[in-house]
Amino acid sequence: MFLENAWYVAALAAEVTRTPRRVTMLGRHIVLFRREDGTPVALEDACPHRKLPLSMGRLVGDEIECGYHGLKFDCAGKCVRVPATPSVAANARVRVYPIEDRYGLTWVWPGDPAKADPAAIFDVTEWGNPEWGCTQPAFMEVDCDYRFITDNLLDPSHVAWVHVTSFGNEACEEVPVRARPTETGVIASRWMYDVEIAPFYAPFTKFSGRCDREQHYEVRWPSHAIIKAIFVPAGTGGPDKPYHPDVFLMDSYNFMTPIDDKRTRYFWFQMRNFAPKDTAVDELFGKAVRGAFLEDKVILEAVQIGMDEMHSPNINLPLDAGPLRFRRRLAEMIAAEKAGDAVAAQ
Repeated sequence: MFLENAWYVAALAAEVTRTPRRVTMLGRHIVLFRREDGTPVALEDACPHRKLPLSMGRLVGDEIECGYHGLKFDCAGKCVRVPATPSVAANARVRVYPIEDRYGLTWVWPGDPAKADPAAIFDVTEWGNPEWGCTQPAFMEVDCDYRFITDNLLDPSHVAWVHVTSFGNEACEEVPVRARPTETGVIASRWMYDVEIAPFYAPFTKFSGRCDREQHYEVRWPSHAIIKAIFVPAGTGGPDKPYHPDVFLMDSYNFMTPIDDKRTRYFWFQMRNFAPKDTAVDELFGKAVRGAFLEDKVILEAVQIGMDEMHSPNINLPLDAGPLRFRRRLAEMIAAEKAGDAVAAQ
């Protein structure tokens, strides 16, 4: 159920230090640490001798030492020392995972290392733009299949009920959503015209009165998303129209990393076209967004339980077109990857 040849966020970059740290992603355990020069390292979190997690050991310079019998491994996964043993067996090594720091996050590629291209990491267009503000990356764990979160992020309609005091209002109830495929995923979006500004955004818009609003929900395979909130004065918005000078833009970047089949580590940060380097706004946005995402967490964990325990079939609605399209293509990609692996193993 996982696409392995992809970049996933393993941790906040600040979590990866000189103290070995275990993370679990796609059902496998990985130890993360930094070399003395700050470069991140990702290794299989198991000594090949008795499979004690290397994260229970310690760093000696840039080598990690097993806490059971003192085997040492370099950053290429090679065993460089077995105490009281004159030679090291060739199979005494651990798997190395490609790893990169980007956007205050540490990314790991769990698939074929030969296919790991850092240029394929999700592109954040406005990163480093001095005219844009940015919140600090954050995360939470959600006890559900990661695909329920991608479903949620391709469903603008849910904000009218789940986020009624923040991202949504009555304007979000009736306008249909249009879903369309892209080369990298699926976009679900809609323009709403001459509506009230939703509560979360109202204090930050440069204009007063009613607005035209676009909800742009884009999820890319395997489980990364950009959610664009666009507000302009009423009468000035619409597809292909240039933005009004007072446009409010907020881009929410969301990265879901499966822990296993029913747990997900959900990372995010937001960028905005106003108040750059304003720490007060950063903190306000960070607190408000976490509050809204905690509302999603309650719903999604209940959905997981409901789907696990259902006694009658669930149904799909027209608003599920985007999520279903995304899931179908993802399943095809996973099947193709596994078929390729099977051929390579023959």
